[in-house]
Amino acid sequence: MKVIVTREISEQDQHELLTGLRSYNSQFIDLSIIKPLAVFYRDAQDVLQGGLIGRQEGEWFNIQFLWVHEARRGSGLGSDIMQRAATEAKAIGCKHALVDTASFQALPFYQKLGFQLQMTLPDHPLPGMQRYFLTKSPL
Repeated sequence: MKVIVTREISEQDQHELLTGLRSYNSQFIDLSIIKPLAVFYRDAQDVLQGGLIGRQEGEWFNIQFLWVHEARRGSGLGSDIMQRAATEAKAIGCKHALVDTASFQALPFYQKLGFQLQMTLPDHPLPGMQRYFLTKSPL
């Protein structure tokens, strides 16, 4: 057996590792309950103005990425994206939502939408910063 330490992860290495992990996890949960869900807003020129990428994980909607173009922040676009994602997530069986955000990102935004702070991880990703984990139940 050999050990390889690297900062460059090939698609093949990632695929093999995830295949092994999914094989193990499938003994405990039906992996078909994990499905992607996204909302994208594009302008008339088809330029992305904002969007959300998440996934259904059973009865949970895990918001992985949310971004709104700087020129559109404060316009309500982020709230609209979240509402459309929540509507679709509920339609496919999600009852709760989970999101994490950094201290320099969007904590007040998520709280305004009804998310409750569950945990704060100090000094992440750098000293003096925090990572917040929030949930919303019911969705």
